[in-house]
Amino acid sequence: MKCYMMKLCCKMLKYLIFRDRRIMINSTQVSYFILSAYFDTGDFKYFYFLLILSLYVFIVCANVLLIVVICVNRSLHEPMYLFLVSLFVNELYGSTGLFPFLLVQILSDIHTVSAPFCFLQIFCVYTYGISEFWTLAIMSYDRYLAICFPLQYHTHMTSKKVAVLITLTWLNPILVTTLLVFVLTVPLELCGNIINKVYCDNYNVVKLACSDTTANNIFGLVNIFTVIFGLIILILFSYMRILKVCFSGSRQTRQKALSTCTPHLLSLLNFSFGAFFELIQSRFNMNYLPNMLRIFLSLYWLTCQPLINPLLYGLKMSKIRIVCRDLLFGGKR
Repeated sequence: MKCYMMKLCCKMLKYLIFRDRRIMINSTQVSYFILSAYFDTGDFKYFYFLLILSLYVFIVCANVLLIVVICVNRSLHEPMYLFLVSLFVNELYGSTGLFPFLLVQILSDIHTVSAPFCFLQIFCVYTYGISEFWTLAIMSYDRYLAICFPLQYHTHMTSKKVAVLITLTWLNPILVTTLLVFVLTVPLELCGNIINKVYCDNYNVVKLACSDTTANNIFGLVNIFTVIFGLIILILFSYMRILKVCFSGSRQTRQKALSTCTPHLLSLLNFSFGAFFELIQSRFNMNYLPNMLRIFLSLYWLTCQPLINPLLYGLKMSKIRIVCRDLLFGGKR
């Protein structure tokens, strides 16, 4: 009997070792991820669904309206407004990568997502965030040229230069995110499939890896120091020069700077605020916070920016406001 039990135990031990080894071998073949940040909201899920749907419809309508207004009105075919079109297109792109997914998950009882779709969403979210920062940085440079060199502005900001800058705001995020997600993250061996968020996030997927993630960490640090800090320096330089001109210039110069820079500054601060909290929440343990607050902070930079930007630029910039009013009400005062 003892001999039989020993053989049985050995067989079970061999099975467990083989099973664990097989899991390790097939660890890259994770077919789906579980989003564990969702919680049971009962009948409130229909309220959340209608709320998210309303926000998404508003974002689409507001951003599309401003894109159409700028494109059809030739008086708005200036560098500043062309950069705004790029910004509004990016808002639509980022929102579409998030909101339909949230709507499906809110109504679902099982919060899972297939691995290919998860990586696709990571690609959309990260390209949106990097492109947003690039666009805001280039817009600050554009305002610097317009306020500090008004007579030479069109010489410095030519149509060709505008096209190159807009291409850069899209090409760089696509290249960076492709390397980060599809070259570095997808090949990782994963020893789990639970993501503690309401959407897919690259950092949380990397934390599931049981293989070496040194390349991911180095690439992330290099990207932060070379791109993010570079853009921050450009923004700070631009606004330091703008402030210098405002303090030494006339009242008319200050009013012009205030009217054109206020929406951009508010948009920049809002995005930086949301991205900062998302970074802090991802890197540090925030489990002591209420679950609803953690979800709100993780979604803030992806939802509030597309909501606030159309209001900021549509209401604060007089030329856009006048054209919108004429388009919607047939030019009646």
